[in-house]
Amino acid sequence: MDRVNATTPATPAGDPARAAFAALRTPEGEHLLAELRDHDPADELATATRLRRTHPAELVSAALGQARLRQRAVAKFGAEDAYRMYFTPNGVEQATRTSVATHRAARFAALGVRSVADLCCGIGGDAIALARAGIAVLAVDRDPLTAEVARANAEALGLGSLIEVRCADVTEVDTSPYDAVFVDPARRGGRGRIFDPEAYSPPLSWATAAALKAPRAALKIAPGIPHEAIGPEAEAEWISDGGDVKEAVLWYGEGFAPGSFRATLLPSGAALTAPAPLPAPPVGPVGRYLYEPDGAVIRAHLVADIVERCGGRLVDETIAYVTSDVPYSSPYVAGYEITDRLPFNMKRLKALLREREVGVLTVKKRGSAVEPEELRRRMKLSGPHSATVFLTRVAGAPTMLIGHPLE
Repeated sequence: MDRVNATTPATPAGDPARAAFAALRTPEGEHLLAELRDHDPADELATATRLRRTHPAELVSAALGQARLRQRAVAKFGAEDAYRMYFTPNGVEQATRTSVATHRAARFAALGVRSVADLCCGIGGDAIALARAGIAVLAVDRDPLTAEVARANAEALGLGSLIEVRCADVTEVDTSPYDAVFVDPARRGGRGRIFDPEAYSPPLSWATAAALKAPRAALKIAPGIPHEAIGPEAEAEWISDGGDVKEAVLWYGEGFAPGSFRATLLPSGAALTAPAPLPAPPVGPVGRYLYEPDGAVIRAHLVADIVERCGGRLVDETIAYVTSDVPYSSPYVAGYEITDRLPFNMKRLKALLREREVGVLTVKKRGSAVEPEELRRRMKLSGPHSATVFLTRVAGAPTMLIGHPLE
């Protein structure tokens, strides 16, 4: 019996990955995926044995693999979308999470952008967000399977009329008909993450040149990119979501501020900006309060802005902890009241925590090699109270700061 839907695009002989994906899009494959939506990976062997009694073994393997990817994708896309979409292992790993893609699409839409060439589109996460913002998208990827997955995702989410998917080399695509360009170079290779921007695929220099040719453009890069690698033509934005830094974006063209730095915090959308690199902030003694800047603020080198706003200082010139003598509230920092400052000494810390009857200890560190889990284990905590300990350097000396979060 032919188990492949007649409407499924033909796949080249000798390409098992594309053949397996095509099988998943048949009625039989879709039925299997629906059945596996809530399956427990711990029971996968028993599930596979049962399903192979009534379905081809290759299809069962493909469906189980796709079910695992969908479960992983929920964290980025939410359950409603993830269980309708299709993924590849690299696609799940490299795709932009919905909250970040939506933020980027909103910035484009606010400037009147109505069409975008999405180069290196992957499985289509950014194209989906752009289309939902009412923007027509040309989504391009050179990998045939990835392009098929992106097309399937556009169709599955009802966005096929706004997203055209093309399998091509992005360096050969004419982007002149589009209002804007978005480039997301591959930053992973066979050996893992790629840290040299010129080893991206395509290289950062090519992506920057493509961005500069467009009326407006956005270039997604790793958040750890050295600031000296960012050209003066770009507005550089670092984005965190729920306190975790997710990515950096270089913006080009009308409506953006060349040479400026921006930290954006999601889901609130709070944004801190500076027109140029800020001077080094002052360093001084630990005060009553300690502030931990959001990671996006640190990556954007905007800690000096926080220091100025709170009238404070750094505890050490190399550490991004800000201290002040008066309380300060801001979406860009987490604040703590400091009760104790001690030279680094495990025995003294253990004695203090026992005296305070601390049973729950939050450990934060910057500039310390001590592992939080190891420290908690050695403290042998017991008691009804909680505390936060910062393992850091103060004026170059290893130091422990103990306190609690501000309301």
